[in-house]
Amino acid sequence: MQNDACEVTCIDDEKVIRVKNELIQQNPLEVAKIFKALSDDTRIKIAYSLSLEDELCVCDVANIVGATTATTSHHLRLLKNLGLANYRKEGKLVYYSLDDEHVKQLIQVASAHHKEVVKIV
Repeated sequence: MQNDACEVTCIDDEKVIRVKNELIQQNPLEVAKIFKALSDDTRIKIAYSLSLEDELCVCDVANIVGATTATTSHHLRLLKNLGLANYRKEGKLVYYSLDDEHVKQLIQVASAHHKEVVKIV
C-alpha cells in the first residue's frame, strides 16, 4: 500500500502563516464558485466553445452543446452572473463571449492539462 502522507509532523510556521494570510486576502471560496460552475458538463462545453470563437449566438451555442435554447440561456446567464461571460443584444439575437483573456486561458490551460494526462494514462 502506498503511503503518501507524512509519517511525522513537521510544520514550517513561516510558510503556514504566509499562506494562511494569503488565503484570507484572496477568499478562495469565491474562486471555488468559478470551478463549480465550470464543473457542469454543459457549462464547460459552452465555455470551451466560447474559447474557440470570440462570440456565439445563443442559438449557435445551443446547437453546439445539444441543448434547448432555454437551457443554454440559463447556463449562459449563470456564467455571466459569475463574471465568466458577457453578452450583447443585436435586434432579437443575443451573442455571448467569454469575459476576458483570463477566462479563455483558464479553459485552454485545463484542456491542455487534460490532453497531457490522457497521454500519460
